[in-house]
Amino acid sequence: MVQAKLWAMIKHFDGFPKNSDFELKVEELPEPKDGEVLLEAEFLSVDPYMRPFSRFRMKEGDVMIGTQVAKVIQSKNPAFPVGSHVVSNSGWRTHTLSDGTGLIPVLSEWPKDMSLSLALGTIGMPGLTAVYGIEEVLGLQKGETLLVNAAAGAVGSVVGQIAKIKGCKVVGSAGSDAKVAYLKELGFDEAFNYKTVGSLEEALRKASPEGYDCFFENVGGSFSTAALQQMKNFGRIAVCGSISTYNDSEPQTGPYPYFTMIIKQLKMEGFMQSRWQHKHPETLKRLLAWVKEGKLQYREHVTKGFENMPAAFMGMLQGENTGKAVVAV
Repeated sequence: MVQAKLWAMIKHFDGFPKNSDFELKVEELPEPKDGEVLLEAEFLSVDPYMRPFSRFRMKEGDVMIGTQVAKVIQSKNPAFPVGSHVVSNSGWRTHTLSDGTGLIPVLSEWPKDMSLSLALGTIGMPGLTAVYGIEEVLGLQKGETLLVNAAAGAVGSVVGQIAKIKGCKVVGSAGSDAKVAYLKELGFDEAFNYKTVGSLEEALRKASPEGYDCFFENVGGSFSTAALQQMKNFGRIAVCGSISTYNDSEPQTGPYPYFTMIIKQLKMEGFMQSRWQHKHPETLKRLLAWVKEGKLQYREHVTKGFENMPAAFMGMLQGENTGKAVVAV
């Protein structure tokens, strides 16, 4: 018998999450049956989507949703031998009994000296999101100008670098001077701290006076309103996130951008990476190759200790992380 620790959401979040919304529990797991494996979490992900998804994907008392990199420590399933590593949607728990459904083996060519935590970040869901937003939704072309907000985060930092690989001008916004400096390190052509600029409209215009062909949207709210005014005619917008609205107790209303969209003939599309699941194996290999070649840099914000999952989650929602936020068990 193995004792599994797990974090349950005992109360739906009202506004910003609080420590009292979570409870650490322990449960006994039986030995694996035929076809089953026992997983032990090594790295767990905290992501913005968990905040809005918890409302309609979870009931009070459920284990918090989320992805982890786990090691197979017992196996009665030949597809997942003991010692192998998988990416699993097991949520916030240290140990999981699985029948193998939905487990994704870590790439066989994964370098020995590269942390497996990257399978939750640059070579994982955020990286996939960046690729599909750029290629499938925006159809970004060489020589175009791309705007990305939350640009120092897990998705935005990859978006900007892939756009540079494709020969584009990239403008990024972030919430601190240190993050702006990081974007410059990554090769962004222009970057600014949206919290300290006098006027967001002016900062966007100064960074790209000719406007923007494409906008990779992670933030929503007032940033989106300002950015749409700066789009070129026939501009394309990939809506990936709306983190500025996730913790609102009352839904934000207006202003509504439809007239701007009509006049500029803009195309705006919401998306999730799961739409292109059939492309994941090939796309993950491309991301790994870019990292190996040094074309994709990464930074991680690592919190140590499973007991610190709620703190890591809340810190990420407040923008404490540069790059991907992960918890090392």
